[in-house]
Order: sequence, then C-alpha cells, then structure tokens
Amino acid sequence: MSSQSSPRAARPSVGVFGVGNMGRPMTMNLLQADAVGNVFVYGRDRERLAGVEGAGARVAASPRGLAERSDVVLSVLPDLQQLEPLLGGEDGMLAGIRREATLVIVSTSSPDEVRGLASRLDATTGGLLHTLDAPVSGGTDGAEAATLSIMVGGASSDFERVRPVLEVLGRPALLGPIGSGEVAKACNQMVVAATIVALSEATVLAERSGLDVAALLEMFAGGYAGSRLLESRKQRLIEKDYSVSGPAAFMVKDLGFARDEADATNTATPQLTVLSQVFEALVNAGYGENDMSVVQEYLSSLSRS
Repeated sequence: MSSQSSPRAARPSVGVFGVGNMGRPMTMNLLQADAVGNVFVYGRDRERLAGVEGAGARVAASPRGLAERSDVVLSVLPDLQQLEPLLGGEDGMLAGIRREATLVIVSTSSPDEVRGLASRLDATTGGLLHTLDAPVSGGTDGAEAATLSIMVGGASSDFERVRPVLEVLGRPALLGPIGSGEVAKACNQMVVAATIVALSEATVLAERSGLDVAALLEMFAGGYAGSRLLESRKQRLIEKDYSVSGPAAFMVKDLGFARDEADATNTATPQLTVLSQVFEALVNAGYGENDMSVVQEYLSSLSRS
C-alpha cells in the first residue's frame, strides 16, 4: 500500500518541543504532510499551543506524554539549555521512552555539547533513543515555505529513518557523524555573517556617495555578489526595515561555536575574528534584538576615524 493511501496512524508520529517563530510553521507543515501521522506538541505558552492545536496538533500534558506517543521528537528550542529540563524526572521525556525513537535537535548548539548529550541519552535509554543534530538555515521564511536547508549529523540508519519527516520541512543532507550538523551550521553562519556585513558596508558607502541603493542591489543580484541572503534582505536594506526575523544577537552565539571548533581543529579564521567583533559590538550597542540586517544601521552610526 502506498504512503498516500495508508492510514495516517501508520505513519511516524512526530512530537515537537517549541512552537515559536520557527517551530510553529514547521509544525503546521508537519500537520499537512502525507508522510507524517499524528503530531504532538508540548510547551508552556498556552497561546502558541492553542494556535497549532486548532490546526490539528495534539497537546501533550508533559514531555513524558509526548515521548510515549512519538516516533520522532523535534527539539525546536533555542538551545540545549532549554531542552535539558524536559529530559529528566518522572514527567520528563526519558521516562516516556519505551521503544525506539529518534530525537532531532534542530537548535544551533555547541557540537561538543551535542555529542556529549547524544552519548548520555544513548546510555540512559539502553540504546532506545537515537539522536541526530539537524540545525537549519532559511529563517522563518524557509520554515513557512518548507524550504529549509537541514544540516544533519548522526548515523546513516537514523537519518534514513527520519528522512521522510525532515523532507516535509525542507532539504535535509547527512554531513557526517553526530555533531556534524552543528559544525555545518557554524560554517553556514560564518558565510551569512560575512555576507550581511559586506552588504551593509556596501549600502552605507553607496548611499553616502549618492548612489541609488535599490538599483545597486538589483545589479548585485545579477552578478557574483548575488545570493539567497541578498534576495531575502534586499528590501530590508533598501527600506532600512530591521523588524526581527533572525535576531542579530543569535549570531554572537553561532560565531562563538565556530570559534570553538576552529580552536579544536587548529584552523586559522581571520575573518571570523572580525565578524565576531562586529556582532559583539553591535549587541553591546543595543541593536541585538533587531534583525541581523541592522548591521547596516550599526555601521551607519560609526565614523571612520
């Protein structure tokens, strides 16, 4: 029988921790997918839970209840620090692991901490709980359109088991053993940070020199300076609209993970050092809660001397 015609309950059930800016649209896409069975959610924000419950998600009373009913659990929380409290205790997720399941860590986290957590969860559950790290790139736009780039680390057998679920959300790729997804995301953020800083510098210089910034960015789009980030942030840079999509403050953490991995692998990263300084200074100046395109405004506030 094809997956199109099989009973929904026969397909993998998915649990989601975190239905915020990223988790909510991801959950909505899971609810509409033929490849997914029931979708369970857990969180403390009743308003956010009600939004996805109205679309068909089932609200679990505890992390344990979610784990008991889920074949795949997605942690779409900001980091491991928010996941840890949901794991232990009588009502924790681990108490609900009675059969094989897979935890997919979507957050951008420390590669070393992910590796350590995966090892601990494997030992605690006697091998029943498998772990993949799968941070994403594409922001809320990509989450809504189900076009996220999903960078996965872990065992190939675990990846193949959850691939149909991840393909509902975007384009998953297995890049290596556990932790590899986080390393890939750190590398991704190095490129993203460099690009948004370069675009911001260019638009500030162009505007002060009397150029038409909109025409300039349109020209960029057709040449080597074109990119998905330019496509995503072009209008924001033209209109100086820094309403939050991906908070600039998150980049400090992400670049910090990249520095840690560079230290561990003895990799020279001169550009990374400069980018870290820019974003740390930007946050210290009070711009951190804005979209990362606010680099433009931050640079405008500086003088060359």
